[in-house]
Amino acid sequence: MDPIFFDTLHALLRTAVLGVLGYASLVYLLRISGRRTLSKMNAFDLVVTVALGSVLATVMLSKDVTLLQGVLAFALLVGMQFLVTWTSVRTRWVRQVVTGEPALLFLRGDYLPVAMRKSRVTEDEVRAAIRASGVSALSEVEAVVLETDGSFSVVKNAAGNEGTSLEGVKRPGS
Repeated sequence: MDPIFFDTLHALLRTAVLGVLGYASLVYLLRISGRRTLSKMNAFDLVVTVALGSVLATVMLSKDVTLLQGVLAFALLVGMQFLVTWTSVRTRWVRQVVTGEPALLFLRGDYLPVAMRKSRVTEDEVRAAIRASGVSALSEVEAVVLETDGSFSVVKNAAGNEGTSLEGVKRPGS
């Protein structure tokens, strides 16, 4: 009969010990890699996070993978993530490849349908972001930007200031 709930005490103990040691190793590596590793996630950060979780699960549950192999896999993933983020801070084209660019979705009372379609965002989502920012009228909004981490930034009109800066955001057609 195939055991469904319980195989052996040794298997349970192995999973518990490897789980604790693997988790501790992962936390240690993330702490020494710096705060950027744990910042708001863009697509690249999400891939690394999912891969780290997969490695931890494999270390805990696969008898074919040793703790040292798992720690090496953690170190490789965290090291690669550190290298890519370090390079992206220093090289613009790497940053663009890894994180993309923010998208301007709404500007001075007008939705930008081409940018919204490309970003797969609806007018309802833009209005929800505006409401979430505490703004009650579209006329109070200079712009809405979809950031590279998937969050929305709402830039409010400055009183009497027509030229609010949207540095780093590509305007449609530019």
